[in-house]
Amino acid sequence: MKKNGSLMSRLYRNKTLEQINTKILMLGNAKFDAVTFMNLRLITTILIFIVIIYWGNLSYIYAPFMAIIYYVLFEYLFLNNKLKQREKKLDHEALTFFEILTLTLESGRDLESALEITCFNTKSELSDEFKKTLFEMKFGKSLMEALEDMKSRIPSETVNNIILNIVQTNIFGNSILDTMYNQIEFLRDKQILEIKEKINKIPNKVSIISVIFIVPLILLLLLGPFLIEFIG
Repeated sequence: MKKNGSLMSRLYRNKTLEQINTKILMLGNAKFDAVTFMNLRLITTILIFIVIIYWGNLSYIYAPFMAIIYYVLFEYLFLNNKLKQREKKLDHEALTFFEILTLTLESGRDLESALEITCFNTKSELSDEFKKTLFEMKFGKSLMEALEDMKSRIPSETVNNIILNIVQTNIFGNSILDTMYNQIEFLRDKQILEIKEKINKIPNKVSIISVIFIVPLILLLLLGPFLIEFIG
């Protein structure tokens, strides 16, 4: 299996495989690697090309275009789109997690103990990632090293910035509580801005719906009698 994997991996550039592996790592519990992903992408593209070729008389004209479109969209649908969803989920979970962490730190515990208590009292993807970090510490990593490695598994810039601030606070000996207060305030402001942005988009959505459904219905009601008379 390893020989086949290394043979197939020669079809792709190392840079491409590294980029795909980075994205897969940030997906969380993905059970495949970059070579498997690229092989699946290539094989399904070939199958789609073959199916379209036998579909109709002019299929040989648009089959290449359909195959190329599928090949390009494959990464977006199965990696990029899922990464965006996971990023939003982690951003949403961040406020609750770090609020509990801050409350635990206020009780006088150190960062490691506070993380353990917070992780095992919250259920979320962000909590699971911190559990992995604490687990890695049992194999010799320091807390700061494990947190640095954790950033490679997180697609959220917001969460990564908080981790970076925690690491820097620990290095320079600043107050961890002051850092957490600032980060929580930032998360709250960010959520408020996101809510305001969604509210501001509502009139546009209503306008689109009214143009598509309501306006044609009103025109039909107004012009209906004239159309019936004209047809009659």
